[in-house]
This record gives sequence, structure tokens and C-alpha cells, in this order.
Amino acid sequence: MASFRVDTPQRCYDAVVERGILSRAAEYLPPKSGAVFVVTTADVWQLHGGCLETALGGRLRKVLFFPGGEDHKRLSEVEALAAQMVEAGADRSSVVVAFGGGIVTDIGGFLAAAFMRGIQVLQVPTTLVAQVDAAMGGKTGVNLVAGKNLFGAFHQPLAVLIDPDVLATLPEREYRAGLYEVIKCGVIRSPGLFALLHDRRAEVLAQVPGAVDELIAESVRIKAEVVTADEKEGDLRRILNFGHTIGHALEAETEYKRFLHGEAVAFGMNAATHLAVLAGVLPSAEAARIHDCVRLYGPIPSLEGITAASLVARLGADKKTIQGKVHFVLPERIGVVRILSGLPSDQILAATEAALA
Repeated sequence: MASFRVDTPQRCYDAVVERGILSRAAEYLPPKSGAVFVVTTADVWQLHGGCLETALGGRLRKVLFFPGGEDHKRLSEVEALAAQMVEAGADRSSVVVAFGGGIVTDIGGFLAAAFMRGIQVLQVPTTLVAQVDAAMGGKTGVNLVAGKNLFGAFHQPLAVLIDPDVLATLPEREYRAGLYEVIKCGVIRSPGLFALLHDRRAEVLAQVPGAVDELIAESVRIKAEVVTADEKEGDLRRILNFGHTIGHALEAETEYKRFLHGEAVAFGMNAATHLAVLAGVLPSAEAARIHDCVRLYGPIPSLEGITAASLVARLGADKKTIQGKVHFVLPERIGVVRILSGLPSDQILAATEAALA
């Protein structure tokens, strides 16, 4: 077992990486809490719901099924879930268990943050992207037409329970999409993690337990440290957005239908890496290593029909844009990044075009 403490003003909690921890989920519920409501998708519940249901026992009041997909990550779905909770007798002592991928952990966390002005949530991520990123740190929310995750709240969980065993049922594309978020962690803060991904591709793709457990634990360690230092993205936490600025624009431009989140981040990392070279902060040799590592876990879906101009036009609606200035996380070398704003528009356009090529 590997356990990492997240210490924030809102709550202190553990992110636990342990094979089989799904069967011990009830241990992380407060003794005096009320009924449990599980937010999940039908496919996740069919695969792993039996184990969680047994673990929760008589405390489970109702399973709330979310249809899944970025196009359903909307406020109307939160309202529908909340209505089911009211009908089932939920109150302020109730607990939401967000059981699924990153979309479910986002929407389940936001449901808990808003229901009766805030109830407790236990995060149980079942995809790699959720285990290493989305379920941790308290960011919750839904999408607007204008952009991704523009409506939400910070709501820290009781705990994050990460069971690598559940990844065995992931479709290969979903698993690879999660690996892009792990590459992100390596680029921003861990040369050792980057080397694992770059040099041990066969083990990583074969889901050899030692390699998978190591890459998850190191990613979770990084996220825990960053969130502890900066809960609400005032400064340091912004480094976690490497690849996300243009990546979010790509998701919005394609109406959240063509790319998985991790695939959009992969594109965004390539664009940010090109931009770092153009801005003079990253040596070309280091850039080549980043591009090569992203390529090792591809391919991502076709970029046909997408223009750099349309993506750049969307940057103003990104939640990382502050007072009209777009902020980019750019690598200086593997393991170190910096945040820059006010970059020339021609450089941003050229970097996006290079990523599309």
C-alpha cells in the first residue's frame, strides 16, 4: 500500500493506492454518516459494482446512474441526480461515493458540493486518468458550451481510494489516454517518472503490476504535494495544467465527442512543447524527448478539419485566462516548468499549427 496525505484548509485526507482496496471502501466512511449514494455509470457498475456493493453493505441507499461522456457533463445532469437523492430520502448526513472515471468523479464531487450546500464525498476512481488526476485535489464541476469545467466548486473528499486492479477491465484506448496524464506529471515534476514511461513502454502497456503501481503512486505523490501547497490554484497548482490550455480548446472545438480528455491533453502537451521552444525556454533536444514520449503511447484520433486559428480563438474562454491574459505552462527541461503569459499571438498560432501537422 502507498498512502499520500493531502492537507488543505478545507480538509485533510489520504489518497491510498492499494490493490483490492475497493473491498474496504466502508472503512473510509465516517461512523456517524448517513445513507450512501453511489454515482456511477452502468458499465462500471456491471464490472465492479458487486464488490463495492458488498463493501458498503446496508449503508448503500441508492445507485445513481449517470449516462457518461463529456457531452453529458452538464448542470442538468447534476440536477437530475440531486432529484433522485431527494426522492430517496437523502439529507445532510448522506455521503456521495463517486465511482467511475474522471467525468464521474467531477460530476459526483460537484453533486456533493452543491447538495444541501455541501455533503461529504468519497472518491473511488476506476480509470487511470481519474486515479492519477481527476479524483484528487477537490476540483469538481461541469462543462458549459463555451468551455470545459467552467461551472464548479472546490470540494475535498473524505479520501481517494485507488485500486489498480480495476484497470484490467479498461479498454486499451482509455488506458492510453490516462498515460498521457502520467506523462504530464513526469514533465512537470519527476524526471524519474518520465524515464519510466519513456524507457519501459512494453511493461507499461502490458500493465505489469510493478510498473503500473509505480507510475500511479508517483503521479499521486506529485498531485498530493502540489494540492497541499496550493489548494485553489493560486500559484503552484497551475503547473498541473501543462497541456490543458490548448487541450481544453480542442475538446470544446470538437464538442467533446472526438477526443478523450487524455488524448486532448496529449495534443496540448505537444503544442505547449512547441511553444516552449519558440519562446526560447526549452532546448530542442528536450522537446524531442517529450514529443517522442507522447508518440510512444499514441495514436490520438485524427485532427483532420481542425484549424489552429479556431483553437486559438477559444483560449479566451479558458478558465486559466485571467484578465484577458492566457497563461501557459511551458517546460524548461523535463521535471521543471514555468508559467508564462502575454506570449506573442503569432507564436501561439505557430505552435498550435505545428502540433496539428
